[in-house]
Formats: sequence, structure tokens, C-alpha cells
Amino acid sequence: MAGMHALLSAFTPIWALTAVGYAVGRGGLLGERAEDVLGRFVFHVAMPAALFTMVSRARPDAFAHPSMSAFAAGTALTCGLGHVVAGRLFGRGAADRAIGGMASGYVNSANLGIPVAVQVLGDASFVAQVILFQVLLVTPVVLTLLDARTRGGVGAGTATGRRAGPGAAIRRALTLPARNPIIMASFLGVVVSALGLRLPHALAASCDLLGGAAVPTALIALGLSLNGRPSAGAHLPGRARNGQPAPRTGRTGLVRCTWLARRRDPARHDGFTRHDGFARHDGPARHDGPARRTEGTARAEVAVVVVLKTLVQPLIAYGVGGPLLRLSDPQLLAVVVCSALPTAQNVFVYAQQYGLDTRQARDFVVASTVVSMATLSLVVWALGTAA
Repeated sequence: MAGMHALLSAFTPIWALTAVGYAVGRGGLLGERAEDVLGRFVFHVAMPAALFTMVSRARPDAFAHPSMSAFAAGTALTCGLGHVVAGRLFGRGAADRAIGGMASGYVNSANLGIPVAVQVLGDASFVAQVILFQVLLVTPVVLTLLDARTRGGVGAGTATGRRAGPGAAIRRALTLPARNPIIMASFLGVVVSALGLRLPHALAASCDLLGGAAVPTALIALGLSLNGRPSAGAHLPGRARNGQPAPRTGRTGLVRCTWLARRRDPARHDGFTRHDGFARHDGPARHDGPARRTEGTARAEVAVVVVLKTLVQPLIAYGVGGPLLRLSDPQLLAVVVCSALPTAQNVFVYAQQYGLDTRQARDFVVASTVVSMATLSLVVWALGTAA
């Protein structure tokens, strides 16, 4: 009972801030572009400040513990499974596969993991290692995949649909830290930590204050997205399996964008990404036949990702940490609890900034957060007594 109360206390701020975002969006208080503006603020300003502060204060030997091997194995295998499933079962393009893989194994370690660890485990030290692992290792891999598969990188909102040449790919990989604020902030944090530098108090306090806005703003943006605004890369009739526009089907709700119109006003896409090749039409959209099938496919994809995230990942971590590494009971509990945390809202933020399927990313976050309340309770009940 105490464990369930602790979980409810940890989840309450997430639901509260998401509900605030939904209410604000419902009332139109911040305007039609609020979700995009807040997303850019989180990605380019607040989150880099938070990550820089966190990494710069970390010890370089943070990963030197067998428990991290169990968590890393669960993360790597589950992200890989999510990546494969998104392509093989649901026909996702390369960039959307990266988001699917991230949603399957990237845990909400900061704003949910820390309170859960404090109240259930009594110590947040392992969660701090998880945060660093995701920031320094998982995030650069995901962002590199996204950058390589979108034309122009962050904010471009256009999938290439083809491979770049070897030289161009190498140049993009080498210059990615300079073009991506998340990776740049993490890299600078590593440099400061490795050199043992201490930031001036005024600068450190400013970074703390700015970084503190990342999580609540991301949750507000997530709540805004729940208002049903057409999302980037939504499952639409006539969209081909490779993410490129299919031939026009003649449905009344959609018309094919012309390249001339995109050049004339490239920023305006009324909620759909430019790589979809569709724009809104004034006529009423029909949702018969194929539309229902695509919605069913979208729900199936969310269900598979949620199962991978909340069930498969903690089971893998348990198998590696228990029979293989023979961790102590408290260590095993910490590994499995952190692995059972839901998908982080970073997935939604990254999908939004790279012009991908924000509705699916949003559903991954929301659905896994709901289901994880049950799976985390089960983990605490099953392993908490022994620990």
C-alpha cells in the first residue's frame, strides 16, 4: 500500500502539468503555434541548460557498476527491438524507426525516475547514473540517426527518403555536436566534469533556473498536443509505407501539396510535416474504410511499443541482473524499477523538432505512463519484499 501511495505521489505532477497544458490548449490561451514554440524552447534552450548542469556535476566513474550493465542491456535490446518492429511490422521510415526504438527503451528517468527512486528505493543515486547513461550514450545515437535521415537536421521537418553519400554522411556526423544543442550541451558538460572545473555561482544558478523549466514546459507542450490538432506525420490515407506521399486517392479531406506551394510558404504546413506531402483541405475529411484501418494500425503500434517499454525491458533487465550478474536484492530492485519507468517526454520533443509523427510519439508517452503505474506496482510488490 505504501509503495502504491509513493507511485501515485510521483505520477501526480506529471498528470497535473499535462492537464494544465490540455486546458491551456483547449482555451486557446497561448495561440495556435504554442505547441511548436514551447517545443523549440525546450529543445534549444531549457533542456540543453539542464543537461549541461547535470553532466558537468557528475563523476566520470558513474558507469563503473555492474547494475548499469543490466540496465544498459535492457535498454539496448529493447530499443533495437522497437526499431526493428517499427520498420518490419508497421512500415516506418528510418527517422520514425529511430523514434519507435527510443520510445521502446528510453525511460522517464528525471522527472519521474527521481521521485520514484526516492520514495520506493530510498535513494536516487542509481537513477542519476541512468540519466547520465541516457544523456551521454543513448541520446547521441538517436539524434545521429534522426539527423542522418532528415533533410537539414533539427527543425527541417523533411525526411530524405534516400541515403546521403559517404562524404556527406561523415561531414554531418562530425558536425552534429555543433548543430545540435542537446549533444553540444552534453559534450560541454563532459569537458567541464573531466577538467574538474567549477562554474561561477551566478552562471551555475542561471543554468539551474533555466534548466528547471525543461520538464514542466515539455509536459505543458505534451498536454497541448492532446487537443486533437493534426499532428506531424499522422497516419493518413494514401501515405506510402516508406513515408513518402502515395499517389492521390481522390479523398475529399486531403489534397497533395505542390513543391511551388511549399517554396512559397515553407513554414506553413497546418500541422502536417512537409515530407508527408499533404495539406489540409477545407472540405470535410472522411474516415471510412482505409482511414479506420490506418487508425487501427496506429493503435497496434502504440500497444506494441508500450509492451516493449513496460514489460519487455524490465524483464530483460531482471534476467541480466538476476541469473547472469547475480546482483543483490536492492540493486536488482533498482535496476528493474528504473527499467519499468515509462517513455520519457523527450521522445515527443525530438519527434516534434525533427518534423516526425508527433501524434504517435505523444501516444507512446501517455499510454506507457498509464500502463507503467500497474507494472511498477507489480515490480515493487514482487521484488520489494526481498530487497
